[in-house]
Amino acid sequence: MTASAPLLRNAPVHRIDVGHGEPVLLLHGNPDSSAMWQPVIDRLAPTLRCVAPDLPGFGATPVPPGFDYSLEHMAAFVDHAVTQAGIDQPLTLVMHDFGGPYGMAWAVRHPHKVRRIVVNNTLFFSDYRWHFWGRVWRTPWLGELSMRLMNRWILALETRRGSPHISDAHLDAAYALMTPSMRRMVLALYRKSDPANFRGWEDQLLALTQRVPTLVLWGERDPYLPRQFADRFGARQIVAVPDAGHWLAVEQPQTVADAIRRFIDATPNG
Repeated sequence: MTASAPLLRNAPVHRIDVGHGEPVLLLHGNPDSSAMWQPVIDRLAPTLRCVAPDLPGFGATPVPPGFDYSLEHMAAFVDHAVTQAGIDQPLTLVMHDFGGPYGMAWAVRHPHKVRRIVVNNTLFFSDYRWHFWGRVWRTPWLGELSMRLMNRWILALETRRGSPHISDAHLDAAYALMTPSMRRMVLALYRKSDPANFRGWEDQLLALTQRVPTLVLWGERDPYLPRQFADRFGARQIVAVPDAGHWLAVEQPQTVADAIRRFIDATPNG
């Protein structure tokens, strides 16, 4: 943990926590909340305990004072969320978008707490180049202007560029989350998240995925994270979905839930 990690001790973490059985931790990305995983959770919860926290500044989890956005502190936040949920056995870690850096940093630091890894359209690579909106949000004043101008129409246009089959209901929910504080959080997160920071972590992740069963689920129509990134996690299995994009779990929750369940069934606890 970093020096600021003690600030997490009393910080509330809002989460979805349903079902019984082996624990599955699902981490969302931007601009989402734990609710992004709800359709997948509905399909898994009959036989698995599904825990999906809101990341700091998203959904109902506040940003703890002094949150520093480093990979070490992202790992500390995930460990705090796991502890707060009372998970006391190795879990299946499922990550999307910015949930990936949070979750993979935690897995590298706490490999004994991870039973399986599921990667879904995310990144952990120092040679990644930010997409257009990432570059905008990382630019002072331009990022602030873009957030002030971000309305539902723009959000829908960009989200459907990433995932053409996103529903109006999902867009309504996503736009409702975009409070002024959440918009500030997105700017801070992107400005502190330099892909160069992954140097030194990538090899540790690959060493981990050689030991821990790892599945990659990838929507191939993702304009932010090209398909070739799916091959770089050292996974034993890759499920590529050609007719889905960045938000695969929203577009095709049954596909995602079925793949996760088959993966868990094929890699039982020893």
